[in-house]
Amino acid sequence: MFLDLDKQKKDALALIDNEDNRITYGELVKLMNAVGEQVEPRSLIFMLCKNTVGSMAGYLGFIEHEAVPVMLNAKIDPDLLQNLLDLYTPAYIWMPVEEEEHFEYEKVFEIYGYVLLKTGNKIYSLNEQLQLCMTTSGSTGSPKLVRYKKGNLELNAKNVAIAFGWTEKERPICDLGMQYTMGLNVINTHLYVGATVLLTTYNLMSGEFWDYIKRERATNFTGVPFSYDIFYRLHFEQMDLPDLQTLSQGGGKLTDDRFIQLAEYAQKTGKRFIPSFGTTETSARMACLPAELACIKTGSIGRAIPGGELFLIDENGNVLTDPVAEGEMCYRGPNVTMGYAICKEDLKKGDEFHGVYRTGDLARRDEDGCYFVTGRLSRFLKLLSYRVSLDQSERLIQQEFNIECACAGTDKRMNIYITDERKKDEVLEFISKKTNLFKNQFKVFVVSEIFRNDSGKIQYKVLDSTYAG
Repeated sequence: MFLDLDKQKKDALALIDNEDNRITYGELVKLMNAVGEQVEPRSLIFMLCKNTVGSMAGYLGFIEHEAVPVMLNAKIDPDLLQNLLDLYTPAYIWMPVEEEEHFEYEKVFEIYGYVLLKTGNKIYSLNEQLQLCMTTSGSTGSPKLVRYKKGNLELNAKNVAIAFGWTEKERPICDLGMQYTMGLNVINTHLYVGATVLLTTYNLMSGEFWDYIKRERATNFTGVPFSYDIFYRLHFEQMDLPDLQTLSQGGGKLTDDRFIQLAEYAQKTGKRFIPSFGTTETSARMACLPAELACIKTGSIGRAIPGGELFLIDENGNVLTDPVAEGEMCYRGPNVTMGYAICKEDLKKGDEFHGVYRTGDLARRDEDGCYFVTGRLSRFLKLLSYRVSLDQSERLIQQEFNIECACAGTDKRMNIYITDERKKDEVLEFISKKTNLFKNQFKVFVVSEIFRNDSGKIQYKVLDSTYAG
């Protein structure tokens, strides 16, 4: 059975959500079979995901019964959803009951606040190895999907569980959406070891979220950088959280200051801080830094997870064999997905990655074999013939002024977005000096918020089109 769920203790709690649902492993197996039996094998199903038992029952049931879910946010923009429906013509939609009124499809089944609708679209041929599809990070609503093959999710769950040392005693708080690769990985990894997964739809800034963590004795949390920015605004380091033993990070690079804060907090309180790195194309995590190195390897993503291999290549694609090197980071492992799709015909394609993924990230490797992501290949501007890193500029400003910041733009000008009016002139002066470029090569925009997608990643194109257009 998928994730070996039938091998867990039947009376052990598998899922708890903040809708007061508590499901044992024995009940979960029955539930996923009840849902899965409602659909035809090898049919495509759009899943409008929430972190609830109902949503989970669909995900697990569809995969177990050989259907192929496409994971989407339940809050997806209606126009973007309609675009995807027109492109991929799924046979079914699994969605929250409250969304049913917006569709006129045939109702097939309902359970735990979720309903299965049959669209009437013809079932078409899919690649036999295709198991699941996800939108790429930052492109919710885009036609571009990542195609997962059978084995990707389970092998990544197994290897990440080994890397983190998870056991059935864990009670992870799952705040990241299950339609997001890191969120789904947290769920899969803990179900694989028989732990109790705490699903939540509460906002991080709400009292309900923190009450839920304490009441359900959450033992570990995985957040993106923006999550930890919120944590520190709320002074979480002063909270009494005796059950919380592990803090993990993924989904982007922390500033060095935030990294050090978390490492020192963990050391002082006897907890673990484990930075990690992954992509949708690699079924989430591909690397993590052992907790004992967090205080001496600031900014590092660590080493490859068990079963995987990280390596660097130069601009000509040659593997860099020197122990200490810098280049484009690549990954080889069983969790590498099949490739992309931009239309339903692409869902027939076979494996185009062949177990190797070029991340597009620049990274350096130190003498201990630990990796440090230094930027994106595409996140550079050429200002007055000088190559300037947007990522580095962003980090410099964040660390100097301790403010939210996003850097984007074109080779004509760097656009710097901040939320603090008082820092506008100082930021311009600072970045001009740091880059040795004239001030007219930069423009600082003061905005009410830095636009982010549902996984917390900055939407640079939306910022530029909105403010710098």
